[in-house]
Amino acid sequence: MELRDYLLREIEKIGTVIRAIRQKLFGGTDELAISVDNQAEVLKEMLLEEAYIDLDEFLALDVLKTDEYLAGHKGFNVENIELLALTLSDLGLNSKSPDSAGLLEKALQLYEICNRRDKTFSFDREASMNRIRNALQALRPG
Repeated sequence: MELRDYLLREIEKIGTVIRAIRQKLFGGTDELAISVDNQAEVLKEMLLEEAYIDLDEFLALDVLKTDEYLAGHKGFNVENIELLALTLSDLGLNSKSPDSAGLLEKALQLYEICNRRDKTFSFDREASMNRIRNALQALRPG
């Protein structure tokens, strides 16, 4: 029972952290979003400080290593992985930085991980994946 309560608290904590990151990056009702130029740096800092994820290291991992990495961080259930994917894709789609393609690739990996872990088909997830694929295709020369 204590272990279950601990895991539920960790899942809740990670969800809260990612929502706070999204609030800071993209704004909301109470707060203006930070500038597009600063979003990637703020994301790196907040993920490291709040969720103990080194974004540069995380972006370099392939899909299997990413899944293992997340499995080693308590609190990353399908919902929180999908929220992280949405955050990375929003940042990648709205940014003109060279990191955009890397952010989009990682978001796509995260959605694929969600598809493998989740037993329920998600039309929203598939739509997000298609939007990312289209954006990546547009970013690739040729």
